[in-house]
Formats: sequence, structure tokens, C-alpha cells
Amino acid sequence: MWGRAFATSDTEMSAMRATLGGLEATVVETQPGVRGPVVVLLHGFGAPGTDLVSFARALDVPRGTRFVFPMAPIKLPEFGPMADARAWWRIDMMRLQQDMMTGRFDRLMREVPDGLVPARAKMIALLDDVQSALGVTADKIILGGFSQGAMLSCDVALHSGLPLAGLVLLSGTLVAESVWRPLLPARKGLAVFQSHGQMDPILPYAAAELLRDMLVEAELNVSFESFRGGHEIPGSVLEALSRFVHKRLA
Repeated sequence: MWGRAFATSDTEMSAMRATLGGLEATVVETQPGVRGPVVVLLHGFGAPGTDLVSFARALDVPRGTRFVFPMAPIKLPEFGPMADARAWWRIDMMRLQQDMMTGRFDRLMREVPDGLVPARAKMIALLDDVQSALGVTADKIILGGFSQGAMLSCDVALHSGLPLAGLVLLSGTLVAESVWRPLLPARKGLAVFQSHGQMDPILPYAAAELLRDMLVEAELNVSFESFRGGHEIPGSVLEALSRFVHKRLA
């Protein structure tokens, strides 16, 4: 189901609301009327559903590339009525902070988060709708996200079996290791862009390195962008990500 179109700050772009796989989403056409490849990006925990929409302007992408920005289904009213904070699954932030302080991030890597399985199902349904509604094949889709959105994107890529053009993991981390590890060999050769801040106070850099090493060991084609910063997406990452998207979708 498609909603009304609305203008973006770039007059050459158009955006509209859509319901894909039962999820609300913002669909941006960088060149209206051109049915090019698609980049699907998932926002992080506690962010509004439109948090990453500005990426459609910030990234240098091939002509006609379209973007899909799904909104996580769980609303977080504790963030305030005006925040429109959302989540793909709930996170005990106090426990996460305690684990960071005590160096026990291994617990996060072992556990399968409550809510991961239904979130995965919604995203797989969304990708099915993206292919049919936007007229694109899976090999012309890049899937990715930031933080919790990166974790879900990795999980979906491992479970769906779609021949994706690439996977983008921005400041994500390793979860559900016992589930992910045996699925990785089937993804041999998949192009992955991974970035992480060396001073990330929320998801430790060391855990990102472990995820990277696990992907490389399974012979996925990983481009790892390290930067001196925290839980963020700096300009250097946007530039490197633009090069990745061009290489995978041009």
C-alpha cells in the first residue's frame, strides 16, 4: 500500500510512504521514474523510523538508485511522546551498560535476543514486497542498517538465502553466535561493508572485530572501515560506503 508522495530538500528526489511486508517505510527515488537498484537501511534502537532517510542525499550512489527505510514496529513510549522512538526488539539498556563496564560483552554475543525471530520474519516479508512492488531482483538489493538495525540485517541475510548485492553493518555487533556461525558458510562470497568506532561506548569495538573475523573466516568478502569515534556514522564512513554501493550496484 502506497501513501502520498512528499518533497525532499533535494528537488531531484521524491519520497513517499509505503507499507511493505506489513511495515511502514519511507521510499526515496533519487531520480523519479528511474527504476534502479535498491538500498534498504534499518535504523537503530530508540531512533525514529525516519532516522536514516537523510542517507538518500548523503550517499553518492549509482544513477536511479532507490532507498527503502523501514520503521521498526515496536514503539518506545518511555523515550517521550514526541520522540517517536522505535525498536526492532526491546533491549535492557541498563544490563547492556553493566556488561560494558565489566567487560562481559560475551553474554550479548551468545544470546538470541527476545524478539529477533519475529523481527526477522517481518524483514524477510518486507524484502519480498520490495522485489514485487519496486520491480527489482534480490541481486540488485543492498541490505543494511545501523546498530540494532545492523544486527537484524545480518540475521536476515543469513536466514533468507536471497542473493543480495551486499550487506552493510554500521556499528553493529555479534549476537546469536551459535545460530549465525553454522549459517555463514552458505554466504561465502557475500560482499559486506562493516564499520565501527574504536571508542564506541555502547557496542564494543572488540566485539565488532570478532564479528569481522567470523565473517572473514567463512570467506565472506568483508570491507572493514575503522574510525576514531563512538557510536556514530562519520563522513569517512559515508564516503567509503558510497564507494561500496557503487561497486556493488553500478
